[in-house]
Amino acid sequence: MIDGLKKESMNNPKTNKTMKSKATLILALLLSITFGYAQEDCATKLSLMVESAKAKAYDAAYPQLQALRKDCAKYHYGIYKYGEKILNHKVDNSTGEEKKAFIADYAKLYTEAQTIFPSKFPKGQYLGKAAQLNYDNKDLLGLQDLDLYNQFDAAFNADTKTFKSAKGLYVYFKLMVGLFDAGQKPASELFNKYDDVVERIDAISDSYQAKLNKLVAKEEVGTALTSKDKRYKKNYEANIEAFEKVSGSVDTELGSRANCENLIPLYSKDFDANSTNAVWLKRAVSRMFYKECTEDPLYEKLVKAYDAAESSADTKYFVATILFNKGKVTEAMNYFKESFDLQTDPLKKAKLANKIASNLKKKGRYGEARQYFEKALRLNPSNKYPHVLIASMYASSANNCGDTNFNKRAVFWLAANEADRAGGKGSKYAASYRAKAPTKSEIFTAGNAGKKIAIGCWIGRSVTVPSL
Repeated sequence: MIDGLKKESMNNPKTNKTMKSKATLILALLLSITFGYAQEDCATKLSLMVESAKAKAYDAAYPQLQALRKDCAKYHYGIYKYGEKILNHKVDNSTGEEKKAFIADYAKLYTEAQTIFPSKFPKGQYLGKAAQLNYDNKDLLGLQDLDLYNQFDAAFNADTKTFKSAKGLYVYFKLMVGLFDAGQKPASELFNKYDDVVERIDAISDSYQAKLNKLVAKEEVGTALTSKDKRYKKNYEANIEAFEKVSGSVDTELGSRANCENLIPLYSKDFDANSTNAVWLKRAVSRMFYKECTEDPLYEKLVKAYDAAESSADTKYFVATILFNKGKVTEAMNYFKESFDLQTDPLKKAKLANKIASNLKKKGRYGEARQYFEKALRLNPSNKYPHVLIASMYASSANNCGDTNFNKRAVFWLAANEADRAGGKGSKYAASYRAKAPTKSEIFTAGNAGKKIAIGCWIGRSVTVPSL
């Protein structure tokens, strides 16, 4: 009878369809249960690994990491975040062939992370980390500078915006300098790479500066920073300082290689091919300007071509410097103003104001220089260094801005007060200026403690004599 029922059901399309639906439902249920168990198992394994890693029990966490990579690779990006720390420990605490194997696995971990969770592990950042790891262990791995440079270059070009390591940018350029010195890279590539790296450093530093300025503005209107704000502020300041140091180190690495003797023939040779290339012209003009090659006729030729190719705040600034150096001061000042007015980005405008002010300061036009330094301070309040430069102009003018010896030396109090406004960076300057100001006995003799002294000439400020 059972056989008969089976035969009947098999021959009945309606019954057959019902059985198939039930089978599909049962299969889906089984898969759901299996997936649920698998997810639960992955969650348990990840929890155990994270617990071990947080306790810095990295050796215990290592087999847990490997099991997760094998069975739960796509479960959660935390596998790879903590995996970095675990493998970093294994690399640091191994030697020889074992260490080489851990380094290779470290690179493999990055590849897995980028493939599975690309948004969490951007190429520029993590290819850069892998390159840095290889650089730090280059002797063990037997890697040459060209191999390492190519790794950093690939990371930088793969995703420049996420290549943010201060150390990585320095090493990247240092390798280029070594290759140039060894005759493996031409001067044009050296200078181009310098510009690439400096532009990246500036962009990263500017991003931290913009974030810091928001917190500084908050403080300036009397709003107390939250504990979270304070942590962020400290982090932004530390990063800005780190990138300032890297910028200086990159300049030191370049050194005298970018001198007029090298730059002038190089840019003369390449000018015709790049006479309308705004990027090339900008870099050539900037390099010639900062290396003080502006007396050569090529500089003016480059500036005019740059202005024709892409008239901008930058081009107007460089035209102004040419006119300034030729003694055409009124015309130059108009170009400086035009340059400043054309720039719209607040941080770039602040940098431009500092450059214009520095130019005017060198020429002894202190009043106009102060105006631009003060504009820079308003545009970028977290960078207080212009206070130091204003203070130095006050100090330089002490002999010319007072009618008596006491009043002349009183200018140093004004300089000290201005330097104090720069915060930590200005304290040493403030101390040196106060040491040159009138002593307590001189104040007592003059009998003017607590009184205001008007300071004339370009300064046009007053200063209060300290009380005894």
